[in-house]
Amino acid sequence: MSQATTQKLVALTILALVLLVWQFLPPALGVPKFIIPTVTDMLSELGRMYRREDLVANTLSTAWYTLLGFAIGSALGAAIGYLLGLSEFWERVLSPYILALQIAPKVAFAPLFIMWFGYNATPKLLVTVLIVFFPVLVNVLAAMKTVDRDMVNLARAYSMTRWQIFKKVEFPSTLPNLMAGLRIASTLAVIGVTVGELVGGNTGLGFLISYGGGQANAAMVFNAIVLLTVIGILLYSVLVWAEERLLHYLPKKEH
Repeated sequence: MSQATTQKLVALTILALVLLVWQFLPPALGVPKFIIPTVTDMLSELGRMYRREDLVANTLSTAWYTLLGFAIGSALGAAIGYLLGLSEFWERVLSPYILALQIAPKVAFAPLFIMWFGYNATPKLLVTVLIVFFPVLVNVLAAMKTVDRDMVNLARAYSMTRWQIFKKVEFPSTLPNLMAGLRIASTLAVIGVTVGELVGGNTGLGFLISYGGGQANAAMVFNAIVLLTVIGILLYSVLVWAEERLLHYLPKKEH
């Protein structure tokens, strides 16, 4: 049996044990279902949510805005990171403002966005873009500072243009950091969308969490959290798959 197969079997065994404990331990301890629902309670509630709460539409809404916010925030973060990395002057000028925005709690902007744009999809999209933006920007900017200057000077010696140096030397050198930033941002994108939906949304899984909490329906809340986790895992997995193909030339760690 290969090591990969063994790892999968161990992971599935752990998952099965967790589900069994979740199913039987709370009732055995006398924990009410409105505090910790069992797995069967959650499955039953999932069916009801599908029939009564537009579960598919709400899940697709959250998934779409997660993907859209991730794409916009990542593109802006990468673009500005590379531009600042190419200009030491502007990087020094803008660094204090970037640092201030990075330190500011992004979720605190959600109520402001709702005041400005109303109870629609715009606030949750903006919160997601804001949360995703900084990990990508910081990773790219840090990578641009560590590019091998000897390689850049060699490219200049061959009379390469500024764009050619970026395309042939700087961008390939920073690609691992860019992908690492994207993986971090993919997990934060789900948080951004959820915060926007919790604060002022009328659709999405975050809205179902808020609604379920108001109804003391713990099973609904748990189901929404599980679906949010699945969305995050899928996005992260796609990025890992893309990273393995883009960076296939990098040496792999021996196990």
